[in-house]
Amino acid sequence: MSCRTGHHFASGLTDYGRSTRRWLAMAWLMLAGSYAMPPDARAALPQSGAPTDARAKLPRLNSFSELQSHLLAQEASLDRFRLRGPFEVAIRRGRVIRLSENVRIRADLYLASPAEKAPLVIFLHGHDVSKEAHSRQAMHVASWGMHAVSLQLSKTGPWDNNGRTLARVVNLIHRSPGVVDPRIDVNRIILVGHSFGGYAVTVAMAQGAPVAGGILLDTALFGNASPDFLQKIDKPVMLLGADEALSPVRYRDYFYHYIPGNVAEISIRDATHEDAQYPSETALQNAGVDPDTTEELQVTFVSAITSAAFSLSATRRLDYAWASFRGMIDSGKMLNPKKK
Repeated sequence: MSCRTGHHFASGLTDYGRSTRRWLAMAWLMLAGSYAMPPDARAALPQSGAPTDARAKLPRLNSFSELQSHLLAQEASLDRFRLRGPFEVAIRRGRVIRLSENVRIRADLYLASPAEKAPLVIFLHGHDVSKEAHSRQAMHVASWGMHAVSLQLSKTGPWDNNGRTLARVVNLIHRSPGVVDPRIDVNRIILVGHSFGGYAVTVAMAQGAPVAGGILLDTALFGNASPDFLQKIDKPVMLLGADEALSPVRYRDYFYHYIPGNVAEISIRDATHEDAQYPSETALQNAGVDPDTTEELQVTFVSAITSAAFSLSATRRLDYAWASFRGMIDSGKMLNPKKK
């Protein structure tokens, strides 16, 4: 089963309305003949509702540290992070991170332009999904001065193994940042994982991967795994969830319950499991069409990811990000906030 239909896969539930819309959309694509677009065309998806540029609203900045000082002096606002950040981004696709003679990991790099060292945000996909499904998230984070990497691990797990592999990747980068870029601040590495990829993030953190924190995107517990390992996590964790009334996932509540402290959780109203990707895997495979996602909600996810990554990078805490959510909590666009 696929993370592209995560509300089916993670909970075992079905949604007749969404399935019907998906079938109609796919049928339309076949009639239009657009389903056969080449890979390059699929990767260049339209971005009609994507964030606009923030540079006009910021002073001239030359480094992440200057941006950090400026933002921390302002009132925290999630709307700010809906805009593209002030920095140019260099993209390096299809790079190989070599863990051993026989273990090589494919990765796409999104490198912020400033010469000064800056944090690194590592993205991990969910079940039956490719690294490209987080490309716009990684690009957006990098535009805010934090380098980003989107990894390709096994699409089908086992996700415990993926978590251990992720920990090896982090340890390698911590020892030798040049495997990605020498400008990485190895003391400010943030992990982001979607669905079972979020589970793998918690496995890596429980094993002591040297990270500043983790961000879980509508994460699900893998298989019949005991949640006891979550009690070993001693770094801050932010869980950004879909609307559970629309898209319940497997044992999502375990993460908040078992991680002992410095954890926060919030849901985005009307968002589906797939809205936590940007673009979604379905959109990548079907000329940009995915009836289960809304670009506005995908942008809400990416702005929340950016705020949380900035908060963890700049302060090692979740307080800044939490304060930035206040407006959306008050308006009802974010639901069920909880923090300990």
